[in-house]
Amino acid sequence: MAKNNYYVVWNGRKRGIFSNWHECKEQVFGFEGAKYKGFTNLSEAKIAFRGKYENFVAKKTTDNIDWEKQQEKPYYKSISVDAACSGNPGNMEYRGVWTDTGQKIFHSKGHKNATNNTGEFLAIVHALALCRQNGWDYDIFSDSVNAQLWVKNKKCKTNLEPNADNEDVFDLIFRAEQWLNNNDYPNKILKWHTGVWGEIPADFGRKHG
Repeated sequence: MAKNNYYVVWNGRKRGIFSNWHECKEQVFGFEGAKYKGFTNLSEAKIAFRGKYENFVAKKTTDNIDWEKQQEKPYYKSISVDAACSGNPGNMEYRGVWTDTGQKIFHSKGHKNATNNTGEFLAIVHALALCRQNGWDYDIFSDSVNAQLWVKNKKCKTNLEPNADNEDVFDLIFRAEQWLNNNDYPNKILKWHTGVWGEIPADFGRKHG
């Protein structure tokens, strides 16, 4: 895959052509309705900037993709989430990243006496709420079947027992369930097939307990 050396921002904090991702990111990250694309050379970028965003960026259509058979990693503009837990229950944290760049979008604090599945559930709902807040319709990838089912059913069916150490986790679960019951969302929640594609981009790089 060719490396992007220039980035065109049609709609962002500042419009223009930027020579690195860091400068482009400052214009588009968290900016509602941002429109941008990377190009391999300056000539292509100049032509694109004079034109319309829609003529250079085709929206990725995922409705008809058989993800079970898809061999190529889905590194398009989407969100990947994951959780890690030291022990089960144990210290848990979760995060979300951009699938195509690996750049962090959010990262929870550490939570005591929680489970990996609760973290996966909270990560998906966190991503959904963030997308709704910013008007994003990006797909969300998770490698947890349980968490995806819980989100679909709007209920975190954990066997975790509440205690003084995990009050904050159960508060987050309650709020997440309330959010799911009170909000609709256009985002597709898709299974990340680790056996085919390797670890999900949001993976913490250590085994889950």
